[in-house]
Amino acid sequence: MGIRNKLDISAYFVVGPENTKGRPVAPIIRDAVDAGFTCVQIRSKTASARQLIELTGQASGVIAQTGKSDIVTLLVNDRLDVVLAAKKQGIKVDGIHVGQSDIPVDVCREYLGPDAVVGLSARTHELFEYIKNADVSLIDYFGAGPVHETKTKPDSGLDVDGKRITRSIEEITTLSRLSSIPVVVGGGVKLADMPSLARTGVAGFFVVSAISEADDPGHEAANLVKTWNSHKR
Repeated sequence: MGIRNKLDISAYFVVGPENTKGRPVAPIIRDAVDAGFTCVQIRSKTASARQLIELTGQASGVIAQTGKSDIVTLLVNDRLDVVLAAKKQGIKVDGIHVGQSDIPVDVCREYLGPDAVVGLSARTHELFEYIKNADVSLIDYFGAGPVHETKTKPDSGLDVDGKRITRSIEEITTLSRLSSIPVVVGGGVKLADMPSLARTGVAGFFVVSAISEADDPGHEAANLVKTWNSHKR
């Protein structure tokens, strides 16, 4: 059974070199996976393609060292070229996450094949109608948010008119109910958000700085997972 068939996005860590206060990325990924995180996305708007390929290889390596390559999903944000190049080098990378203005999902699916994981950021504009009516035949999950404004992705939640929209617990609950595929929610999420988010019915939460900028990433990651699991409905 491929990882797409047992995809677990309950605890989803997004990270790149600009998010770690200058520390190496790979050990922080290791801390998150050891703590129970089930999905890792490599995301950087500043790293070169070669740097991203190297970072993807490092991430794949530390996941393998934990013995969880078969259950922890490794994705790359936006860069289909990086995913293909990494695969060409023999790196185990499981798929891609794209936004609405990135490479179309049908192109991702064509090049990555039926076993790859393809995630898509849900449209901010007319979100609920979109979630209800979108063609989800080529994608595995929606990413939605932000729950709070976040400096790690300043354009998150921008509507077509440039207005920033954050999502309430009530909206996230509705989103979970309307979507025919799993939804992962984040954007400025912290430990204090876990109980209410876990009760919305979404498949999982994603975080960046809550782990990557923490003084003790492993400790923070473990607290997030424990709190989520103890409150999820």
